[in-house]
Amino acid sequence: MWFPRWDFGGTYEEAREAHEKWNPANHVDKWKTPMLVVTGQQDFRVPYSQGLMSFTALQERGIPSQLLVFPDENHWVLGAKNSLQWHNTVFAWLERWLKRDGE
Repeated sequence: MWFPRWDFGGTYEEAREAHEKWNPANHVDKWKTPMLVVTGQQDFRVPYSQGLMSFTALQERGIPSQLLVFPDENHWVLGAKNSLQWHNTVFAWLERWLKRDGE
């Protein structure tokens, strides 16, 4: 509960406007960019379920997307093997989507 209060200046009831301004659910209809969703099941800042909801919304809209889940990580990917997997996945994603036409 600490993070939302810190990030938005209070609970939802205390700072409803700030919460709604940054609520991704209010902007999903504008999503069109391919997205790599990375989530840790021990993340208390951006809960795992929010990553799944984002990935589901992308898939439902036919937006190219990939989900990478780390059951034993939190907001940061700290484990050596997990870090290697994260880097390999991110670099492959960038290679796929940032190529210029004709390359």
